[in-house]
Amino acid sequence: MGDDYNFLVHNAVAHDKPKGWQMDYIIPSRMTIPQTNFKFGYFVTDKYSVSIGVDHMKYVMTQNQTANITGLIDGNPPFNGGYNATPTVLTKEFLMFEHTDGLNYIYSEFARQDDISHWFGIKNTDKFQVNINEGFGLGLLYPKTNTTLLGKERYDEFHVSGYGTSIKAGINLTFFKYFTIEGVLKGGYINMQDIRTTQSKSDSASQSFFFGETILAFGGIFKL
Repeated sequence: MGDDYNFLVHNAVAHDKPKGWQMDYIIPSRMTIPQTNFKFGYFVTDKYSVSIGVDHMKYVMTQNQTANITGLIDGNPPFNGGYNATPTVLTKEFLMFEHTDGLNYIYSEFARQDDISHWFGIKNTDKFQVNINEGFGLGLLYPKTNTTLLGKERYDEFHVSGYGTSIKAGINLTFFKYFTIEGVLKGGYINMQDIRTTQSKSDSASQSFFFGETILAFGGIFKL
């Protein structure tokens, strides 16, 4: 939406940007190149914890797809005209839309963790412990949106764009009380009503969608 256009792209197809197993995950200066998750928390009790974290995800609208457009464009030739669910090829000149550095979900989370080691006959949990956990998160979106729109100059800056909520469930393995490996299934909803798209503050976009993640995390536990 801008001073001389207002249009809706219906059901645009997008994807994330997985990098696979590589050294970037353990090199601090390169950790934001792949999709990465960071979290730091505090156990209020043996079962309940609060934490803050960042899910550094990627969002890439598939280029050169054909999508239906509804709305009006004026003053931006050769794209001017009225659109009524009109099939339109999303070329780079018409619209390139990515959150690739990235789709940053910054959140607070409240979670519960339960020791289920006895299910597996494990008695010495000081050496090895199996836990299940579940939690709820709420936070804001701080994407760096890479966009070209209607032939205008490319824009690529960080901007607080909206909010997100999430739930998660996982299995946590703790070794010698201090080292952890955790596998998590996480899903949520993102609503961004103020996405910057060009150098002009009058130009903006909005979008909402559900997301799902599979997370493998390594961590540690220490006393304060």
